[in-house]
Amino acid sequence: MSERIFTTSDFDFALPPELIAQHPAPERSGARLLDGSGAPPVDRVFRDLPALLAPNDLLVFNDTQVVKARLFGEKPTGGRLELLIERVLPDGSVAAHMKVSKKPPAGTVLRMDGGFAATLLGRWPDADGALFHLRLSDDAYALMAAHGHVPLPPYITHADSDEDAARYQTVFAKNPGAVAAPTAALHFDQSVLAALDARGVRRAAVTLHVGAGTFQPVKTESLAEHVMHRERYHVPAATQAAIAACRARQGRVVTVGTTTVRTLESWAQSGAADGDTGIFITPGFRFQVVDALVTNFHLPRSTLMMMISAFAGYEHVMALYRHAVAARYRFFSYGDAMWLKRQAYATSPG
Repeated sequence: MSERIFTTSDFDFALPPELIAQHPAPERSGARLLDGSGAPPVDRVFRDLPALLAPNDLLVFNDTQVVKARLFGEKPTGGRLELLIERVLPDGSVAAHMKVSKKPPAGTVLRMDGGFAATLLGRWPDADGALFHLRLSDDAYALMAAHGHVPLPPYITHADSDEDAARYQTVFAKNPGAVAAPTAALHFDQSVLAALDARGVRRAAVTLHVGAGTFQPVKTESLAEHVMHRERYHVPAATQAAIAACRARQGRVVTVGTTTVRTLESWAQSGAADGDTGIFITPGFRFQVVDALVTNFHLPRSTLMMMISAFAGYEHVMALYRHAVAARYRFFSYGDAMWLKRQAYATSPG
């Protein structure tokens, strides 16, 4: 294993702005797929994915559902504001990001578009927290569904539309709570799922509610100084059993998206099937569950670039990204996908 000490700059790369996808491909499975399982890479189409899997494999998805978490309103003074609901808390209150010219004090009642109110309770998770703690005047999920906007990533420049409501969501989403889509799973449609079933590939699901922190670049040059964002996850008993059965038949555990990797490796580390994870996967990490990965292309200097470099090897991943740029692949949430296998040294004992 390499003893190289990585810095954030090692995960930077030049990306022409026109390669940042602003809209999804006309068909979900019509996106391109870069087969990075070997060298040289192979240019494919996403609907080719079932042919890369074997009957003994287990494909694990994240079944979180993106909520319309972006809400607009105004302060009592008339100043406009935007809320991005990061999570709905057990007591029904919410933790949110707030974009406003001057932050209002605790106790302020905000008038929200749609005719409801949001009372500012303070900060979250504590007095020094980065998020704001609010109580809405009705059920948070119902208000978001009625008055919210699709929380498109910051690099998508258009206002949300009906297309985004349909396509910034997986076809199997069922557990509401995410403010960002598990984007590798956006490429799956019923035809691909049927082809997987016909091939004998098993399927299972976990839930990780993706937070806005997934888009944040690492601002410290030293990886050790980065404070990782936290997200809620759940690994059902049925999925735990499916993974054990896959191991018994010597199949591969194949994850769809980095959020699924984050979930399964958090579970493997902690033993907890439910919780908040702040796992930060960087080169040198020893994977315990995941054997192969379907993923989209990620932001420069991001924790996701670090994760896939830990998974498939830094030099290999950076070479794949150079190929993707040269071959004009489409990047980020609405972009194309990549197929990766775990590098040999990253395996875990037992």
